[in-house]
Amino acid sequence: MAAALSFGSVPAFYREVYQIVCPNQEERIDRDMFVKILVKSSLPKQSLSQIWEAVDPRQDGYVTRDGLYKALALTALAQQGKSISEKALEQFVDSDLPKPSLGDLSDLKTLSVRHRRENNPNVLGYNYDELVSLDTVDVELVPEKKGIILKHNEYHVASKRHNCTVNRRYNDFVAFHDMLLSRFPYRLVPALPPKKLMGASKEFIEARKRSLKRFLMLVVRHPVLCEDRIVNFFLTVKGSDIGQKLKDQFKSMPDEFMSSPLASKAKELVPMDTQASFQSSRLQIQAIHNSVEKLKDVADRMIARALGFSSDMLQCAKELTALSNEPHRQPYGQVLSERGATWFTRENTGAVEYLALFLDLTSSYKDLCDRHEKGVLKDHQNSLQKMQQIKKRQIAAQAKGQELAVDQLESKIVEQETDISNMENRNFYSLHCLQLETQLVHANMKILAIVLKKMVASQIAGHKEIGEVWNELEPHVGSLVPSSSPGSSPPGSPPMM
Repeated sequence: MAAALSFGSVPAFYREVYQIVCPNQEERIDRDMFVKILVKSSLPKQSLSQIWEAVDPRQDGYVTRDGLYKALALTALAQQGKSISEKALEQFVDSDLPKPSLGDLSDLKTLSVRHRRENNPNVLGYNYDELVSLDTVDVELVPEKKGIILKHNEYHVASKRHNCTVNRRYNDFVAFHDMLLSRFPYRLVPALPPKKLMGASKEFIEARKRSLKRFLMLVVRHPVLCEDRIVNFFLTVKGSDIGQKLKDQFKSMPDEFMSSPLASKAKELVPMDTQASFQSSRLQIQAIHNSVEKLKDVADRMIARALGFSSDMLQCAKELTALSNEPHRQPYGQVLSERGATWFTRENTGAVEYLALFLDLTSSYKDLCDRHEKGVLKDHQNSLQKMQQIKKRQIAAQAKGQELAVDQLESKIVEQETDISNMENRNFYSLHCLQLETQLVHANMKILAIVLKKMVASQIAGHKEIGEVWNELEPHVGSLVPSSSPGSSPPGSPPMM
């Protein structure tokens, strides 16, 4: 660890670099990250080693903020062809330390983020904006139905990350979903919308299209799922019968536990209080889900009112036209109906879709918790019970002097111990993944802020647009009421006596 920086004043560039590599003010930069920073200087390896020795003379394996600043100053000197020594910094006693050339700092930020994730497997390391940047997909219904006898819908699926558009049937989504669950039993895998075989209405088809889009959005914005070959195949391979091709291509692919380098040390990644923390997080996220579900009910009713207003104003326009003996120059009822329809569309594709997306996420978290408890945890408990039964039988056989049976049971105990060890590792790996998936849900909490922002903006715009039409209509309504004079009778009324 380097001594405190004693020469020169620190330029803003140094602080910018520190903020990139230590966004949480960790105060420590390890050797690996340090090398990644200085490699961008294009200095020879020997110079980098000299700089490291100068800032970490005790060989602690890390440097503090002052050590990083000193290294940046020495890097700048080395780039100028000057000697790498603390004495060379004395010339900057009354001025800013020199600024090194490190290229594009956005590249450094990417390196820093990747390094932190690799070195902290228990930390998700993504905020909402970073998750969104992973990919964006769009799902649109193909106008013409396919099939000769049984007609079916197809969807255009476009991925921004892969810069590719493919056609997919609902059955392709089903196969894709099944493969994801098989490959990632310990991750958040969102559910698919239901399939309606006959007589699907336009509303059902539109709702299913939106649901399929939400499903894909959660998959492609999952830090682990989005990198998998199954996801890449589904989003990029063109052709028909993709569901069957998926199964044929990946049927022998092991689940994540079997292929993860972290599986063997999963126990080390799980803190002692993880089980209690899991139960607490489960209850908390379920409570959040329940509240958001009620918010969506409110938003759905707001949409229904906007649609009802549009319909009512259209009916109002028709009836006023029927009552009028002269055409209106401006069909205000029609305009109000159109404004209401616009409001409905804005609400239906805005805040409500984000609420539905968040509910899909929290529902998949509930499903994940159920899989953990009913799957790997239960299997582990069953294996332990089976071991106890075998040992009881072995003790009984020993008491009866049945040596052959004892040897056979001993062999079964060895096999069962292997199974228990495997189940135990799976249980720890499942808990490790649950920690990260819980963080993923919390990283997506920003969706709720987006919902409120969109809801407020939509209400302001809707009321403003409709208010403008009512204000335009007001003077016309005033002119429809005749001025009353004493002794006059309304047209068509009996004469006054």
